[in-house]
Amino acid sequence: MDRPIGMFDSGFGGLTVARAVIDLLPEEHLVYIGDTGRYPYGSRPQAEVREFARQLAWSLVNDFDVKAVVVACNTASAAAIDELKAELPVPVIDVVEPGANALVRATRSGEAGVIGTVGTIGSGAYDRAVAATGAAVHLTSAACPGFVEFVERGQTSGAEVTILAERLLAPVHEAGVDTLLLGCTHYPYLAAVIAEVMGPNVRLVSSADETALVTRDALAAAGRLRSAGGASAERTFLSSGDISWFADLGRRLLGPELRDANEWRFD
Repeated sequence: MDRPIGMFDSGFGGLTVARAVIDLLPEEHLVYIGDTGRYPYGSRPQAEVREFARQLAWSLVNDFDVKAVVVACNTASAAAIDELKAELPVPVIDVVEPGANALVRATRSGEAGVIGTVGTIGSGAYDRAVAATGAAVHLTSAACPGFVEFVERGQTSGAEVTILAERLLAPVHEAGVDTLLLGCTHYPYLAAVIAEVMGPNVRLVSSADETALVTRDALAAAGRLRSAGGASAERTFLSSGDISWFADLGRRLLGPELRDANEWRFD
């Protein structure tokens, strides 16, 4: 099927998922919307995030005729995934369940942690997702306000970030977790700092690769994978905020596939 995969995030974080999808499914067309005009989502009320998610998802369906929607944002997934799966006419893939499954497989001791935005952690989405696996895992959660803003500014290292990380990661560090899930798609860009603070015995888990695998399996099950050998895949990137800034920073985060960006308007 020649229709694109649709994907959205509050900004740049979802590009980690886009990178994984491009690498796993290089023949697939992709449309990505970064809602940088309204980021960050993490501190916003869930009802507001839910409405943003519905606007973005329906735009992907109605304006770009996507064959699946990947909610590449943990905060939006936590707030809106049930509604989106119920109302959209295409498969909807989130990042929470794949991330939880990856965390459960990775932990050795059963003591695991997850970090995310205030909205994601406060929603309890990861607690429910880990519990749903039935695994004997004790989960320690910590909200990390400020991480997203550092990534969105392109500041992913340095003393300021490290000092903030030491303070915010203290609860999961003190809990003695052996595995830490980066429960926000922005956080892999801070992986070096997080790893330094947590120490060499803590394994970091990102949901990006697992989400790409789930996307592939969902498209295969629906008979919607694009056949190899046709025209080159087209990737379209849109932003609701500053287009030149999104294209510049996004290119540095994603790679050469993000050559330019277009405007996406919200009402």
